[in-house]
Amino acid sequence: MTKKEKKAVLESILFAMGDSVELSKLAAVIEEEEGKTKELLYELKKEYDDDSHGIELLELEDSFQFATKSGMYDYLIKIAKAPRKMQLSDSVLETLSIIAYKQPITRLEIEGIRGVTSDYAVNKLLEYNLICELGRKDAPGKPILFGTTEEFLRSFGVKSIKDLPEVDRVHIEEFKQEAEEEINLSLKV
Repeated sequence: MTKKEKKAVLESILFAMGDSVELSKLAAVIEEEEGKTKELLYELKKEYDDDSHGIELLELEDSFQFATKSGMYDYLIKIAKAPRKMQLSDSVLETLSIIAYKQPITRLEIEGIRGVTSDYAVNKLLEYNLICELGRKDAPGKPILFGTTEEFLRSFGVKSIKDLPEVDRVHIEEFKQEAEEEINLSLKV
């Protein structure tokens, strides 16, 4: 198979699948090494980055996916019903942050960090497909473990959870002191 044919095969698979496809699976289909397959995908990505295309090739962890360029959304809305927008309250965002940085994590562990129940926030994040169930923890009751999804990566514009900003240790210490002060004040009342 020629280089041009391999790129065409990759393009057709990614278009037809709709969802992301792992690099290893793409490499197996075109019978090529993963490194060479990634080079071909980067060439395709560069071609689609041109303003004459309405789609782009996204890299998500070790997978690739075609997606509509954000500048095209207004045109999509004209052709279809407006998609339901995510409304993320502060509590839902806080819960999502905890899951993103601590995954895999159970609901009880989330509540331990937040100090309040998180049923609503976890259910909202599941509804928006920003988190998913990763399995069960080997502990009494076998609680469900949660982690972020590819939709989370797409929505927040990161390729991997490794690309999330690092937490500033100075702020963490300040937050801990504030929390301790609040606890002490509430105990005195």
